[in-house]
Amino acid sequence: MHEMKRVVVTGMGAVTPLGNSVQETWQAARNGVSGIGPLTRFDCTNFSAKTAAEVKQFDLSNYMKVNDRHRMDRFAQYAVAASLMAVNDAEISIGKDVPYERVGVWFGTAIGGIESFEESCRSLQEGGYTNLYPFATTTVICNMASSQVSIALGAKGINACTVLSCASGANAIGDAFRAIQRGEADVMIAGGSEASLTPLGIGAFCAMGAISSNPDPKTACRPFDKQRDGLVMGEGAGALVLESLDSALKREARIYGEIVGYATVGDAYHITSPAPGGEGSVRAMELALQESKLAKKDIDYINAHGTSTVYNDKFETQALKTFLQEHAYCVPISSTKSMTGHMMGAAGAVEAIFSLLAIYTGIIPPTINLENADPDCDLDYVPNLAREKKVKTALSNALGFGGHNTSLIFQAI
Repeated sequence: MHEMKRVVVTGMGAVTPLGNSVQETWQAARNGVSGIGPLTRFDCTNFSAKTAAEVKQFDLSNYMKVNDRHRMDRFAQYAVAASLMAVNDAEISIGKDVPYERVGVWFGTAIGGIESFEESCRSLQEGGYTNLYPFATTTVICNMASSQVSIALGAKGINACTVLSCASGANAIGDAFRAIQRGEADVMIAGGSEASLTPLGIGAFCAMGAISSNPDPKTACRPFDKQRDGLVMGEGAGALVLESLDSALKREARIYGEIVGYATVGDAYHITSPAPGGEGSVRAMELALQESKLAKKDIDYINAHGTSTVYNDKFETQALKTFLQEHAYCVPISSTKSMTGHMMGAAGAVEAIFSLLAIYTGIIPPTINLENADPDCDLDYVPNLAREKKVKTALSNALGFGGHNTSLIFQAI
């Protein structure tokens, strides 16, 4: 059996409601700025949701030609742009520093090309199948983020797509990590993307009663707060360059951190509600910690799933208490969704970036809008203001409809 390779992160890219780069996004997050505003993508007069975390003033021409852009749904466009940023940030030349065949792509999405799907449905109803765009299929299917990234970069290694609801981005990173660990690739571009701020995307969450009906963008998303009334949907993408430690050292690359633990498990309980007490999340965290060979007291920061829904925040708090035991009240925890909104399949990837930047910069981003803590949510959620703290080890959690629970552990190197 081959010795498992160590895996590090050498590049990061992001398109988020907080900014059109990692730098802009991080600056806003550390300053507690919200990316949530009025929902402008369509007329939401008859929708209970009036707010969303939209990507703003993003210039695609920096990342792709017009013809290529027209053949991609928005979620794939975001994925390509974030991936190109990440590769540029890593200062890696694919084909020169590492063979094309040893570079893979693993991207996650929860919903895929829903905007293109809705457009195709309208075209079909208006003029039959001959009225459909020739690329109607390939703009909709979920694997197109990973495929378009692969084409844009010339990456000929593993090319895979993870669809695990809101855990998709985190799982894609974890699965890419495994591929390098096993020696199946030297470099992986991994992350998640989403662009589901559409009538169907938003309307379905309204019908479910999971989305905030608070019309005030500033206070609509308030994880762990007693007044929370649901999530706020966001969009965008996060991409990471994962690389074997050997490859990174050979290139003398800057290293943001090492991935030292990953686990994903199922609740086998309910399609939308977490299991009572968050028992699935507890098992994921335990397994990830076991792989890392660290102790619970070694965890310096946790980026929580923290959706601002009643059940998630309560059960996630219970899970963290069960997992950390007496250490639970000593660890700073934040929900960056308070600023980005819930980026669905992109959430886990962007939150992995936040976790790595907490390690790299020694700054923990806050949970904004936390004014009146729910008595059931009584841990240290870094309310409203970022905090300076040396972070060596960070844990990032992602949960998804269907009972998916994913944990990633990052460490300074």
